[in-house]
Amino acid sequence: TTSDAGVALSRLAVKGRAPKTGYLRTHFSDGWDKVGTCNVRNLILARDLVDVTFVDKACNVASGVLYDHYTGKTITFVRGADTSDDVQIDHVVALGDAWQKGAQLLTPEQRHLLANDPLNLLAVDGAANQVKGDGDAATWLPANKSFRCEYVARQIAVKQKYTLWVTVSEYKSMATILENCP
Repeated sequence: TTSDAGVALSRLAVKGRAPKTGYLRTHFSDGWDKVGTCNVRNLILARDLVDVTFVDKACNVASGVLYDHYTGKTITFVRGADTSDDVQIDHVVALGDAWQKGAQLLTPEQRHLLANDPLNLLAVDGAANQVKGDGDAATWLPANKSFRCEYVARQIAVKQKYTLWVTVSEYKSMATILENCP
């Protein structure tokens, strides 16, 4: 619930942003983990899309429909060189942001878990994900205002799980969002 998110937010450390020095995406993972024969990207697509079809009847998503949380748009996903980027898997707490807020202190194994944790992953509109980049709640929020409560609560849950901190501006933005949640 959002009240739980508010309590969790109040327990997060509030600090300045550490330098991005030394950040490499590969410090988190060199790609998507495998769970059995499936990679995490396909597992998240299968979780977040509806009317899913599979290339191989087991794992690789061929098509589906995404009701995008970030934009409120409905996106038809079709696997292909020119279409797969229409739906991307977003790290709700961006890895570059995580690096500057405590992930550089995590073990390589913990960073790997963070990069592949379904709690931190959402299938979203590719263009919105690109605009978000490494943004935190102080610099980027979903255009779909009805999803902001869940988005902020999810960021807080991830930051709590991996002992990451928030900046003052991020804290204020999150608290403001939570004040207006049902």
